[in-house]
This record gives sequence, C-alpha cells and structure tokens, in this order.
Amino acid sequence: MIYENILKNVSKCITLTTEEIEQFTGILTIKKVPKKTMLLEEGEVCQFEGYLQKGCVRIYYLDENGFEVTLAFAVEDWWISDIASFHYHTPSSLYMETLEDSEFLMLTPDTKDRLLETIPKFERVFRMLVQRRLAVLQNRLIHTMAKPAADRYLEFIELYPSISQRVPQYYIASYLGVSPEFVSIIRKRLAAKK
Repeated sequence: MIYENILKNVSKCITLTTEEIEQFTGILTIKKVPKKTMLLEEGEVCQFEGYLQKGCVRIYYLDENGFEVTLAFAVEDWWISDIASFHYHTPSSLYMETLEDSEFLMLTPDTKDRLLETIPKFERVFRMLVQRRLAVLQNRLIHTMAKPAADRYLEFIELYPSISQRVPQYYIASYLGVSPEFVSIIRKRLAAKK
C-alpha cells in the first residue's frame, strides 16, 4: 500500500479513524522525481511539504562566495520543506535537490490548510515535526561550534549511517564544514584502525 509508511509515521503522534485516513490520503499528491532534480531553488516560494517515500534529498544554500553549504540530507520517512517559505509565502534562500530517484507524498499550502481544518489533530503531527527539526538543528549548531571536525564526522556516520553510504564525500564535507580532503583523511584513519 502506497500510504503505509506515511500512516505509520503519523501514527507516532495521533490515531486516525478509517474515515480520517481516507480524508488524509485523499489530499496527498504522489510525485516521482528523477535524481539530480531541483525541487526548490533560491528565490522561489516553496509550495510543498513532502514526505519522502523513497530516495535521498540534499538541502543547501550558497554562501557569499558562491560555495554550496549543505544544511541537511533527507532520506526515507523524513519530511522536507522550507518551513518559512512554505508558511509565509516568502522567497526561499534554499536549494533542494534529489540525489537519487525519489518518490514523495506532497501537501501544498492549500491542501495542508484543508487537512488542518478537517482533521485538527494533525496540528500535533506538524508541531512534533517542527520540534524534532528544531532539536536536530540546535544539536547540530552546538556540535559544529564545540566539537572538533573528526568528532563531528564520527557522530554524523553514527547518527546517519545510511546517508554516509549514499551521498558523495564532498557533500558530507560541506555538511560538516570541512574540506573533502579532510573527510578522506578521517576515513583512511578509521579504515586503518579496523
């Protein structure tokens, strides 16, 4: 069933009746996207909140020198959006690119509003998502400022083992704020210890 995973995801926060499940799944749009597709570019208004059924997405911005800085990766069972752009209808400062062939279940601003009006308990689902994102960002900020780069890399591969196998090393380096050569050195040291 196409909706099985998203329903499991939502059931961590709320219980839905059969009728509510039908209403919820009835407003979702299925979107299949090939790899290397831009879902969002800087300056566009984000028109989706998407549940990632399959695939991998990189979220990044361009710094003042034009270098890509990776903010996050998303894989199966994650939600993605530019929250500020989506909710306030403002231009995004982010880019979102599929790194693999991907499949999403999408909400638009209108369908999300309709969902929250018809099934108000979904407010809890989205509140919990925002709280989790905030906690992850807060921990990332603390660790970026307080931990050495080698420790940040080890923590990254521990927290996200599947991502480290699915994305190029230079994207991981961008996420950690180090050079690809530094990641290569750390990987060689780790391999030598095994």
